[in-house]
Amino acid sequence: MSKKGSLLACLVILAVVGVVLGLYAVLNQYGNAPLSDTQKHMTIAVRPGQSFSDTVKELTGSGLLHDSRKFTLIARIKGLDTKIQAGEYRFSSLMTPNEVLNTLTRGETLLHSVTIPEGYNLFQIAEILEKKGILSSKQFLEAASDPERVRSAGISADLFEGYLFPDTYRFPKGIEADRVLEIMRDRLHQVFMPIWRKKGDLTTLSFHEVVTLASIIEKETGEPSERALIAAVFLNRLKRGMRLESDPTVIYGIMDFDGNLTRKDLATYTPYNTYRIKGLPPGPISSPGIDSLKSVLMPADESYLYFVSRNDGTHQFSRTIEEHNKAVRTYQKKG
Repeated sequence: MSKKGSLLACLVILAVVGVVLGLYAVLNQYGNAPLSDTQKHMTIAVRPGQSFSDTVKELTGSGLLHDSRKFTLIARIKGLDTKIQAGEYRFSSLMTPNEVLNTLTRGETLLHSVTIPEGYNLFQIAEILEKKGILSSKQFLEAASDPERVRSAGISADLFEGYLFPDTYRFPKGIEADRVLEIMRDRLHQVFMPIWRKKGDLTTLSFHEVVTLASIIEKETGEPSERALIAAVFLNRLKRGMRLESDPTVIYGIMDFDGNLTRKDLATYTPYNTYRIKGLPPGPISSPGIDSLKSVLMPADESYLYFVSRNDGTHQFSRTIEEHNKAVRTYQKKG
């Protein structure tokens, strides 16, 4: 190559390097500077499968971005334009473009507090999740009643019923149903398994039977001091081969229960009607709290076999059928 050609090549290289360095400086300055000097918050939802260009349009349309070309160029140079994760995000106008990109690619989504009360069943949990906009009740119930999913989670049942621990959680909108089930089931294990390992040998019941009985106790009383007593009643009845005769189990087995439990309902066979079947139903009827779970392992040392509502949130406990019938006459209206 001639000296003139070499000089020209060097000039071209220097020009290219200069352009690259200049571009890098501009983008570096842009990427690390706040998008605005005034504070403003906005929430952006990225749908599953949404393209990067559509995401940029939403960010621009919201007023967060003012230079979509530079933002797009930074994302492509860093290889982040293909790593945006779906979800709901909350941004501040004081964030830098790099911080916005990092938030989108790390999936740092907006979390919503969701409280699942003790004693709620799958349908009630699904309703809460849908009202909070976390996911649809249909998606949740389909996943929670999929026997293959249930068994792969190590549960000896066909439903996740009873294994979703009642607690307060923080979920992003659009989270997969499988992930919700995993988080809530793991919470049960986290809270109860240490107790089960220490106290499990105190009962002849299996883990599934303990959860099932605890779910019935949870529905029978809202009075914490009574849980161990009700546990004693049911365990005493099981030992004697007596039916549990629990109204909440009957109600659980009725499709579209209208709130009025009838004698016909008590006489109608379902796998959950403990007036008709002996022993425990096939699975839990609600999500028991930790106190109900512990009461099965540590019941009251009492020989009670019966209890009836006093109509004030508490119950009258009896050891004999004669005592029980007297309590029923005292506390229950004749009809």
